[in-house]
Amino acid sequence: MVNIQSLDPTASPLDYYGWELRRQREAHGLKQGQLGEIIFCTGSLIGQIETTKKVPTRDFSERVDAALGTDGLFSRLIGLVLRSQLPTWFQPYAEMEAKASYISTYQAQVVYGLLRTEEYARAVLATGAPDDLEGLVTARMERQRILEREQAPLVWVVLDEAVLHRPIGGTGVMRRQLAHLLSFTGHRWLHVQVLPNRAGEHASLAGSFNFLRFEDDPDVVYTEDVISGHMTANSETVKEAALRYARVQAAALSVEGSAELIARLMEDRYGDRCQPEKHPVA
Repeated sequence: MVNIQSLDPTASPLDYYGWELRRQREAHGLKQGQLGEIIFCTGSLIGQIETTKKVPTRDFSERVDAALGTDGLFSRLIGLVLRSQLPTWFQPYAEMEAKASYISTYQAQVVYGLLRTEEYARAVLATGAPDDLEGLVTARMERQRILEREQAPLVWVVLDEAVLHRPIGGTGVMRRQLAHLLSFTGHRWLHVQVLPNRAGEHASLAGSFNFLRFEDDPDVVYTEDVISGHMTANSETVKEAALRYARVQAAALSVEGSAELIARLMEDRYGDRCQPEKHPVA
């Protein structure tokens, strides 16, 4: 069993969170079980978070702040903690994404991360067989908080129609994911278009990419391969990516036409009548 006193609070955001949680708890004269009763969880979970065996959630952090009167300390820490749980190669992109004022993306295989439901994200991330799937899912969902900011970025997403046909997680998961995409219809700052199969060959057959723009920094292009991500501000690459994105966007259905296609597929491909029949157990 790891001794919490052996933790180095400077080792990582997660280590600091666990160290600070124990320090604050003991300063209030509470045992793990007592704090657990106050915030409606087990003392075991408190201990696992204090020893970095479990990754805390935002809800947990907010409840701890309320219980210990820590003036939002853990709610502020949790963003750093969850970002640190992302793959090392992905963290620089996540930091840039959080600062962007304009995000445009073409996705050929899966729904863009900022628009995924939790269960869809879990199904996608499970394919990599991670050691801590739930921690990774929590970290990925935390990224979506940038859409809730008062000054949220403008986001323009083009999804290949193949994304809508690929049953990630099964019929129910896909139906709810498509419904989630439809919830952005009419959104002021976020738009979704679908590149239909009938478009045939197009400007980004090479694959998905993200294009980030900033108020005061150079534009950035981000791509991924099988095992890592690549980010560049090279002016020629950025110019080529912008041109390709413009062409893909021009070949895509309108925002309204895209919503109609998504709604049609949600019913025709993932509707209730498409659910497998359940037979009573003999």
